[in-house]
Amino acid sequence: MPKDKPPENDDDLFRRMMADVKPLETEERIQPEKPKISPHRKTATLADDIDTKFVEFAHAAYVAPEELLFFARTGLQQRTIKQLKRGDMRIEARLDLHGETINEAGVLLTQFIEQAQAEGCRCVIVIHGKGHRSDEGKPVLKTQVNHWLREYPSVLAFSSAQPKHGGAGAVYVLLKKLS
Repeated sequence: MPKDKPPENDDDLFRRMMADVKPLETEERIQPEKPKISPHRKTATLADDIDTKFVEFAHAAYVAPEELLFFARTGLQQRTIKQLKRGDMRIEARLDLHGETINEAGVLLTQFIEQAQAEGCRCVIVIHGKGHRSDEGKPVLKTQVNHWLREYPSVLAFSSAQPKHGGAGAVYVLLKKLS
């Protein structure tokens, strides 16, 4: 390379290398199936449903944004636990709690878990986020969801999701089958 010519920047080099590239013909995309469950009730407002049990746990152990969560009740098969942790179970419904207050998130989570179990869902995903946009800059909802899910008798286990499903910002939840 001659010394009097300045080196090219990466953008220029990339454009020059890609100048003769033509886009591939695209096939028609298949739209993903919409979840069966709506996390919001249509008849009542959240303010009418707020329950005192969804007050923030004052003594809840802080959960770091990237900390992985896991809980399993005794008696659960190891194979099932491994499938849940690897994200190998089919996700049958999802709930996104981003932007919700603690009270709203608690109400939505209760409705979601009850409805999912009533509809026979076995594995669902709850997206709680990592708290990067919270006022405190810490994962308030993640900490609360970690404690709330342990309190539901219908929750057999939960585990932080794989990166493709939200990683440390979401949990797979294994629900008990209704008899």
